[in-house]
Amino acid sequence: MQLSSQSVSTQTGVERFLAACQRQQTDTTPVWFMRQAGHCLAEYRALRESYDILTIARTPELCSQVSLMPIAQYGVDAAVMYTDIILPFPGMGLQTELDPARGPIVRNPVRTMQDVNALRVLAAEEATPFVMEAIRIVKQALARKQAVIGIAGGPFTLALYMVEGVPTRDYSTAKTLMYQHPDIWHALMNKITDVLVSYVQAEARAGADAIQLFDSNVGILGPGAYIQFVQPYSRRVLAAIQQAGAQSIHFGTGHASLLPAMAQAGGDVIGVDWRVDIDQAWQQIGSEHGIMGNLDPTLLLAPWETVSEGSTAILDRLQRRPGHIFNLGHAVHPATNPDYLRRLVDAVHNYSVHTTTPTS
Repeated sequence: MQLSSQSVSTQTGVERFLAACQRQQTDTTPVWFMRQAGHCLAEYRALRESYDILTIARTPELCSQVSLMPIAQYGVDAAVMYTDIILPFPGMGLQTELDPARGPIVRNPVRTMQDVNALRVLAAEEATPFVMEAIRIVKQALARKQAVIGIAGGPFTLALYMVEGVPTRDYSTAKTLMYQHPDIWHALMNKITDVLVSYVQAEARAGADAIQLFDSNVGILGPGAYIQFVQPYSRRVLAAIQQAGAQSIHFGTGHASLLPAMAQAGGDVIGVDWRVDIDQAWQQIGSEHGIMGNLDPTLLLAPWETVSEGSTAILDRLQRRPGHIFNLGHAVHPATNPDYLRRLVDAVHNYSVHTTTPTS
């Protein structure tokens, strides 16, 4: 039996987004873009001439301003907070900076048990009050018309940055610590997880409808290592999001072989990149999870016809199955034409409106 999408009442962006997180029927497929708040928008680039990334992220008025930019520009169903996953680091006692070209830099990397013991675990409201205030501002501005998505780093990805000190190609220093000194590794992961539990629950209390756990570098592990060294900690953070009453998105890249194990760790929605066909990925993660993705961001640098074909191919694979949130496989490329993002939102919404949906 099939249900026409026309029989579903028109929903607001937040209603559409939250229904998809719960794998319920929606009037159209919800859509938002990772790093939609920034990069390719002229208004954002003008702001960056005066402020660096962390200053914007740590200033609630600036952070909320940037987070809200894509709502009017693109018509997306959710605002994602303009933030960085390393924001909790200074509260832990880490001397941190963000190089726009290289990424996070930690001047006092964590490599011994003494280093781990020295890390502080502060309540998120004390360590990062600016994050919560920015969420409250955005929540009020949206007036329940669009969803608010908070951001947190995955425990593994944060551990890599802490141990390496700088982003590297293979994170061999961190992986060597993990394999040779598992006691130090697990102590570090427990500390990070304690911080993240407080952080995500504070985001939810501040008004985030959903929180995306970014474990962007998790794809460098195999399934066995993931289950042993990462899964228990991600499970704790994702469970904390659920306990706080928010929806959770569990995201990684290069993680096709890890999808079943990541789904076991939790997440109302599992985010997938472009390296796996989205319908096959959904089979791996199971019907008890929604799915998010997964257009290749670089496709948006091609002619519009190519973008349209790519997005339609993804939608055709799922045929409006409840639980799909359309997104890119990773962040918006800075060279993306902003008009393409607006047209892509319209294309996804219009496809959904004119397509019938299986109820099973």
